[in-house]
Amino acid sequence: MKDTGVSLTELRTRLRAATLRAEADASDEAVADLVPALGALERARERAARWVEAARADQRSRPLVERMLEQFPLDSAQGKALMSLAEALLRTPDARRADQLIAERLATIREAGVPGDTDLLLRTGFTLLGAAGRLLPDVLGELAGEFSTASLTRPVIAPVVRAALRQSMQLLGHAFIVGQTIDEALARGAADPELSLCSYDVLGEGARTEADAQRYFDAYSQAIGALAQQAAHGTHARSGISVKLSALEPRYTLLQSSLVHERLAPRMLELALQAARAGIGFTVDAEEADRLDLSLDIMEALARDARTREWDGLGLAVQAYGRRAPLVIAWVAQLARESGRRMSVRLVKGAYWDSEIKRAQERGLASFPVYTSKAATDASYLECVRDLFAVPEVIYPQFATHNAYTVAAVLELAPPGAAYEFQRLHGMGEALYAAARAEVPHLPPVRVYAPVGTHEELLPYLVRRLLENGANTSFVHQFMNPQIPVE
Repeated sequence: MKDTGVSLTELRTRLRAATLRAEADASDEAVADLVPALGALERARERAARWVEAARADQRSRPLVERMLEQFPLDSAQGKALMSLAEALLRTPDARRADQLIAERLATIREAGVPGDTDLLLRTGFTLLGAAGRLLPDVLGELAGEFSTASLTRPVIAPVVRAALRQSMQLLGHAFIVGQTIDEALARGAADPELSLCSYDVLGEGARTEADAQRYFDAYSQAIGALAQQAAHGTHARSGISVKLSALEPRYTLLQSSLVHERLAPRMLELALQAARAGIGFTVDAEEADRLDLSLDIMEALARDARTREWDGLGLAVQAYGRRAPLVIAWVAQLARESGRRMSVRLVKGAYWDSEIKRAQERGLASFPVYTSKAATDASYLECVRDLFAVPEVIYPQFATHNAYTVAAVLELAPPGAAYEFQRLHGMGEALYAAARAEVPHLPPVRVYAPVGTHEELLPYLVRRLLENGANTSFVHQFMNPQIPVE
């Protein structure tokens, strides 16, 4: 493990200096770190290829999101128009304006002129979303016969389309939201073995007011209380909770660091104490790169709290697309040593790429805090895998991925007897892990990152996940497409 024994202060200095380090330097370091593991990675490649072939052969395993992305790629006019339809519905309170936006977007689909029957494509899209094929057969027949902006803005048709979209979004939400409340989510998990081990996420954007922050605090506290009722097992064998710092402090920025420490740290300490008493995992979610420094301050305050020292559920998410990721892991490991506890690290690839790039461009920065190539992010992830496995005495690794090669590589890189888990998003990754279990009967546990909230709160989360997984370079986008060679 690099940087073992280096002080936390020195590691933080290195972290800050590495925020915008040259991508070539960072990726070269990752590749060099993987050279000793080339044999294991080649075996992983062969195993992953078998899983992809097996999943493609079993069409029953295809989840809704993968079918939707295949029908409506997000870089197509149809995909963009379909997402805009949902956004028009949820963000426009005035029904008349929503009807006009719906008419405009449906016309965009028609005018895109893709090969085939565009009207049929639209109906297929509604069916994929789960509503219109059953809900509105008569109206859909009329739409097929008179597909035009004029017909869609007629008093009868546009409101019915709006109703279909609302229903379809609710049904789509069921594929991504485990429950509207934590009690509903736990009941669903009790009935579904795939959801028996979760990390629950209370949906919602960052707090904008103190009232928002208090509402999120109460929601997290209530969820922890409900999770405490689970059957008695070890921390990592029970469902836990994920917490967003931005949900608990409306001024969660570096410019307000003193205020953040004054108000956010006590809230997080109280929630962590509740989670420790409940015996569950408590993971601080990753957010934008310019908030990392603040989040590490909060993590240090939590780790140094003597009241929870015997608890092994404190953890945070680390984003491998950040050029500082290996240094963050070194910092967490050193913090765990100094505080006399074992912590968890959820390793993810990263979900804010578009906004990170745009923000850096707006500021005129010479570089970016994240990798600009998918290959560099993948290499960084595997470098971090090796770093996590190097410190089992202080870190419990949690590998969040929907990529077959990454899952296979983790299995190959794991030392004998290593304790760790995989994680996937609810609604994604089922086919991959089903194929992996068929070949590896003793696959480590797979925890589901499970959003909880109302359908109105779904859209920002859904858009982020679809953008993340709908990109042309995304493994989820390519996984089940037989036109893309397995290699």
